[in-house]
Amino acid sequence: MTEPTGAAQRRGLFKAGDRVQLADTRGRLNTIVLETGKVFHSHRGWFGHDELIGHPEGSVVATSAGRRYVAMRPLLADFVLSMPRGAAVVYPKDAGQIVAMADVYPGARVIEAGLGSGALAMSLLRAVGDQGRLVSVERREDFAAIARANVEGWFGGPHPAWDVRVGELSGIVQQTAPGDFDRMVLDLLDPWEQVAAAHRALAPGGVLIAYVATTTQLSRLVETVRADGRFAEPEAWEALVRGWHVEGLAVRPEHRMIGHTGFLVRTRRLADGVQAPERRRRPAPGAYDDQALAWSPEALGERQASDRKIRRVRRSLEQGGGPRDGA
Repeated sequence: MTEPTGAAQRRGLFKAGDRVQLADTRGRLNTIVLETGKVFHSHRGWFGHDELIGHPEGSVVATSAGRRYVAMRPLLADFVLSMPRGAAVVYPKDAGQIVAMADVYPGARVIEAGLGSGALAMSLLRAVGDQGRLVSVERREDFAAIARANVEGWFGGPHPAWDVRVGELSGIVQQTAPGDFDRMVLDLLDPWEQVAAAHRALAPGGVLIAYVATTTQLSRLVETVRADGRFAEPEAWEALVRGWHVEGLAVRPEHRMIGHTGFLVRTRRLADGVQAPERRRRPAPGAYDDQALAWSPEALGERQASDRKIRRVRRSLEQGGGPRDGA
């Protein structure tokens, strides 16, 4: 499959149907889909889409009032942050860490749970390529529909390596052969509940990587993996991104940065019949009281999208809606 926004396409000329990102002299962005005869309007004038169609990427176009824009096809990170969404997305900085630290390679067999709006699936599909396999599991059918529309909007149609399934991860894993996957990626409220499913799904040496939002989730997942004994010692970390202002001699950190978005936990499946070497220290018995914990989006402080918003986003995608202006 040839990706419409891939390197080969970027070397071509703009054509009708291309998604184009316009950057003004202040760095503000607008995203449009080129249509023959259509006009782009802003508070600083207008220009016709035909002025870009047939021109190379990196062209500059001016509005009727003289405002100049640089026209580029958006990068995947740009698309992810502007696409319609029902669930929160995995930020590009974390998606990049997941692909690299889970060692997702061309041809890999990957299963992810917690498809959300499809942001991470796009990065995983790029990594596994046409000859790989990605099974994306989502509990909510409406989230799956939004994710499917977003992913197909980016790739220009169905991806040959992608299989979307609605249901519970544990049940879907039971329908597959043991050791059928090389990598498992979890973006769930309660990933510790899927440790047994991960052991069944992964081949020996396979990587389990999970994305969690809070320290309580992080702690419980790590200790559950340790107690299971069939995985290597888990590693946990987070990635922080700080931009820099560079203007002549004025070189300093930006005042704002992308701070905490989530934690990542990585471990690897051991061979069958092998137990991980026992650690010298373990948490005291009773460190977790299931009766006292209420694992819910509200308890974890997550802002939930209303059913009304989900229906509106899904309807917009079905009608061909794209990224919001300002992307």
